[in-house]
Amino acid sequence: MDAEQQGDKLEVVEICAGAGGQSLGLELAGFDHRLAVELDRNAARTLEENRPAWKVAVGDVADPEVWNPMDFKGVDLLAGGVPCPPFSIAGKQLGANDERDLFAWAVELCGRMEPRALLLENVKGLSANRFTGYRQHVLDRLYEQGYIGRWELLHASDYGVSQLRPRFVLVALKEEYAEYFKWPEKNVAPAPTVGELLKDLMGAGGWEGVEEWSRKANGIAPTIVGGSKKHGGADLGPSRAKKAWADLAVDAWGIANEPPGPGFKPSPRTKGEEVTGPKLTAEMVARIQGWYGEEYEWEFTGKKTSQYRQIGNAFPPPVARAVGESIASALRKEHKQTLFEHESRVFDPVYKILKKESEKKVSRYLDAEKIAGILEREGTRLSHAEVEQRLVHLGHDFELDRNDRKNGSVGYRLGEFKAFLGQDDHQRHELFSQYRAKIS
Repeated sequence: MDAEQQGDKLEVVEICAGAGGQSLGLELAGFDHRLAVELDRNAARTLEENRPAWKVAVGDVADPEVWNPMDFKGVDLLAGGVPCPPFSIAGKQLGANDERDLFAWAVELCGRMEPRALLLENVKGLSANRFTGYRQHVLDRLYEQGYIGRWELLHASDYGVSQLRPRFVLVALKEEYAEYFKWPEKNVAPAPTVGELLKDLMGAGGWEGVEEWSRKANGIAPTIVGGSKKHGGADLGPSRAKKAWADLAVDAWGIANEPPGPGFKPSPRTKGEEVTGPKLTAEMVARIQGWYGEEYEWEFTGKKTSQYRQIGNAFPPPVARAVGESIASALRKEHKQTLFEHESRVFDPVYKILKKESEKKVSRYLDAEKIAGILEREGTRLSHAEVEQRLVHLGHDFELDRNDRKNGSVGYRLGEFKAFLGQDDHQRHELFSQYRAKIS
């Protein structure tokens, strides 16, 4: 039943829901949650505390004992913030070889559940050249399943959030709705500075230096880093981020239990270190992440480190709301777009050539020179070295059969995608079981 026939009622199933950043944003965009699935018990408890009426399933989203996707077939929207570490530049960028990777699985899930729209968000690292083949596979699979997919790098600060936080977002819609989709417009007004945003909270303990601090904290925050359970406690990120926080007069080495009180004076952690300022509380971090204002009220459960991870790993609610409103508008067929691409965009032409060859009844091994020649005839110019580099990247996420020739060249043939797609015998099951306590 189309949204026009249902009125304004739209429903979403959210996987890897976390503590509710995307959840709240989608709710404010007009989506009712039929189900939220989350692995972390603390984050799930936060969802349950804030929205007692929601059904929350706790456990591995790929475990059929946790939920049955077919119970929700045809839902308006399937959404999720699948794990980021497989693509993060702060990690090893293992992609399809990381036991936490659920991106490709979610795309296959979309094909089975047949929602009218799909929304997945991840870190900026997924937009890198390293993952062009991965992204191409995703778009091609969606197209085979009847969806038009689009990627976009969105910056939280463009939607009123006082933080850089680039997120790489995938939206896919069934073809009849895709021509009505448009990425949300950026806010005209700039995001508030950290000082403007947090002045009241930073001064709540009676600290006399809050006015001066607010003037120093005159920029937006670097990306909040929630981190992984594989690493230590709560702090505001690696060395580069800590330097950026120091420039905003914030001590990034940890999270405070409460704001500074009367007589507080910033002091260096070690001798000779530059004096920075007070630490942030979890409440302050939540505000920087976009939980700010009456509409965005939200309580986080658990201890301080758990709360910080829940907040730091979230999709900022205002950004999720903006994207959700664009999806809702498309599902209601409100504004048809004049410029619309029906075909999948080509991110990795080398992948496309090898994929096309692999689909032939008798496929050949193609070397870099042959691939470059085919591409040139099709209007794409890549050097031998550029083709070789793309083959290296593809080899991380796909099985690449090699044929070492007598003349010294190497022919390649595209094999299976290494990512977890739901296979019973995939290595993901053993690795996930082994590291489950450290996966977040």
